[in-house]
Amino acid sequence: MTRAFLALALVAGSVPVLAAPLTVRTGETWVFAIDHGEPVKARKVDAATKPTIGEVKVSVRALFGTMMTITNNSRQGYTFSAELVGADGKAVTARSCTLPPGNQPALESWPQKASAVRIGSFKPAKGGRC
Repeated sequence: MTRAFLALALVAGSVPVLAAPLTVRTGETWVFAIDHGEPVKARKVDAATKPTIGEVKVSVRALFGTMMTITNNSRQGYTFSAELVGADGKAVTARSCTLPPGNQPALESWPQKASAVRIGSFKPAKGGRC
C-alpha cells in the first residue's frame, strides 16, 4: 500500500496545475500574478499589503451592494471577466472596467450583494473602457 501511495504522489506531482479564475470572498484581499490570462500564485494578504511589480491586488467589500478594488502593478493594462457569486453559489456575469497599469487602483461597484467575486480571463488592454 505504501508503494502505491508513493507512485500516486510522484505522478500527481508531475501533473501541471492549471490556472483558473480566482474567487475572492467578501472581506478578503488577495495578491496574484497573471499567467496565460488567469490568476496564479494567489495568496490571501492583509488589506494594507502593496502588490510587488508584476502582481495584482484585489479586495472585495460589501458596500452599497458589492465593491471591488483592484490594483495592477505592471506596465500592461488588462480587460478581465468578473462574476458575482451569490450565497447560493450561483454566479452571474458582471460588468468590469479596464484594469489600468502602473499601480493605479480601479474601483468596481455593483448594486447586487454578492458573497464573492470571481475574476479571470485577463487579456492585454488596448486603451480603456468605463
